[in-house]
Amino acid sequence: MKLYHSPQAPNPDRVVYFLRAKGKLDAVDLEEVSIMKQEHKTPEYREVSPFAQVPALVLDDGTKITESRAICTYFEGIFPEPNLMGADPKEKALIEMWDRRVEMMFFVQFATWFRNAHPMMAPLEVPQSAEAAAKGEKAAKKMAERFDAHLADNEFLAAGRFSIADITLFIACGFCRVMKYEPHKEHANLGRWYEAMKARGFAG
Repeated sequence: MKLYHSPQAPNPDRVVYFLRAKGKLDAVDLEEVSIMKQEHKTPEYREVSPFAQVPALVLDDGTKITESRAICTYFEGIFPEPNLMGADPKEKALIEMWDRRVEMMFFVQFATWFRNAHPMMAPLEVPQSAEAAAKGEKAAKKMAERFDAHLADNEFLAAGRFSIADITLFIACGFCRVMKYEPHKEHANLGRWYEAMKARGFAG
């Protein structure tokens, strides 16, 4: 299997951290794709990922899978232990619920802020919108408050145990640094949880 990734980009990192948590990072050949150099938009890479998305997984039979959550679902199936997506219907639903909340209600909002406000993103987000940036910032920060409140009474984000939802939130919090925003340093419960995730061997 070959996994195309871009270090320090959140969606590729999500898959790499997921594999690391499985202890299976050596099961794939990693090939780096530079998003800032727009290597993901080359004709050669579009043959792998038609929508120019990173990460992308190419199986030994030539099957191509994009979308970080879909790639993680595949790895959960072929590497079932340790379980990171739920062992029964209730766990699966709770973990997916929180994972989707991180994606849609936090990270997508933060990405809107980042893409529309950071000078580095100007060539990729044409035109940038100050109004969209402000709305994204407000929504992301509000959701961080909600995560902090939830973690006041919970060691992990979902189902009472470590899961992909924790990985997704950890990646998102770390990536927030690009806007000089570190929610885990502003909120005590998020901070406690973040340090616990680092103790699992994730990069800070």
